[in-house]
Amino acid sequence: MEILILVVFLVGYLAIAFESSLMVGKAATALLMGVTCWTLYVAGSPDTEVALLALEPQVGEIAQIIFFLIGAMTIVELIDVHGGFDIITNAIRTRSKVGLLWVVALVTFFLSAALDNLTTAIVMVSILAKLVEDREDRLLFAGMVIIASNAGGAWSPIGDVTTTMLWMKGKFSIMGVITQLFLPSLVSLLVPLAVCSFMVKGKIASTKNSPSPTSKADDEPDLSKMQKVSVLLLGVAGLLFVPAFKMLTHLPPFMGMMMSLGAMWVITELMHKRKRDKFKERFSPSHALERIDIPSMLFFLGILLAVGALQASHLLADLAGWLDQTIPNRNAVLMIVGLLSAVVDNVPLVAGAIQMYDPEMYPALTIDDPFWHFLAYCAGTGGSILIIGSAAGVAVMGMERVEFFWYVKRISWLALLGYFAGAGVFLAF
Repeated sequence: MEILILVVFLVGYLAIAFESSLMVGKAATALLMGVTCWTLYVAGSPDTEVALLALEPQVGEIAQIIFFLIGAMTIVELIDVHGGFDIITNAIRTRSKVGLLWVVALVTFFLSAALDNLTTAIVMVSILAKLVEDREDRLLFAGMVIIASNAGGAWSPIGDVTTTMLWMKGKFSIMGVITQLFLPSLVSLLVPLAVCSFMVKGKIASTKNSPSPTSKADDEPDLSKMQKVSVLLLGVAGLLFVPAFKMLTHLPPFMGMMMSLGAMWVITELMHKRKRDKFKERFSPSHALERIDIPSMLFFLGILLAVGALQASHLLADLAGWLDQTIPNRNAVLMIVGLLSAVVDNVPLVAGAIQMYDPEMYPALTIDDPFWHFLAYCAGTGGSILIIGSAAGVAVMGMERVEFFWYVKRISWLALLGYFAGAGVFLAF
């Protein structure tokens, strides 16, 4: 039955890759793939109840990601409808494509370390929609946002799910991962960024003068600059609150995101309580929720269900064990794990590696051992090689309707260059 699950996953993966040729939405394919994989797993299990018990934690983890996405995207949409991003775009003076590319990439790199790569990707792509009108240019910038957000998340204990997992498991300290991975992660961004600089020329076609969602209605005043700034600061503070909330309470990140959304909901409702109903509706959280891309959420659900079935059937653990037995060099194994994280989710791969290299069997792998740092780097940055290899990539794919093979042709090789360059720096030091 494991073979059938693997076949279904590969067929579904190819169908997603050839979405434009098949004319079938990737969300539909992902849902069919995920549910079919679990159906085969339960049907092939000798004990149905045990198989269903394996599904429960998977659904819980997936639900946390979906709720996190809903909260983050709603906050971003609230900032957008209030014109908050106009404050940022108006502050960016450069009209050079190369200059803007570097500004966006470096801001993304450092912001993803403070927030996380998924939230940062959502925020930065929303800002790009205001800055760059030409779709081809915007897609190229969005591709660099994926690379930058994953690179920035790799050197921070709260920047990526896998680094957080390794940190919470006691595999490295906060200063240990920062000091060991900052330079390799930065190099993994700077190399593709430098190459990409030769691919863009001229000035950007800006959308700054296009009508804003906050355009003045005939019978209502426009929002004041103070209101726009207030909502922007409130939204950014809410996003920054999430990792702090997690560290203080040890509750999952989606709880902090829901608290931030709830607070922002109350404040924006009170801000417009004296306005007419028609005017209030345009700036309400309910309206922001309507703007969320639901097909992208369902695509996430299907992909994570399929990967969860691979994990439950022990295919990923078996693969990790086979790699460890076949390849004697651990660094080479971790490099391959990073490449595999471009195909499947990096969370089960890292979870498998943690179980495989148990401290009782490998007592030399103590806290802050370079092995754990390199695992965090490879799993974090390797996901940029394919657009569905990371949560940030999948989010951008949904927001900008990025095609799988467009990303392969234009971005994947850049991400691969950065991946190997950063790995070389880490191994050299």
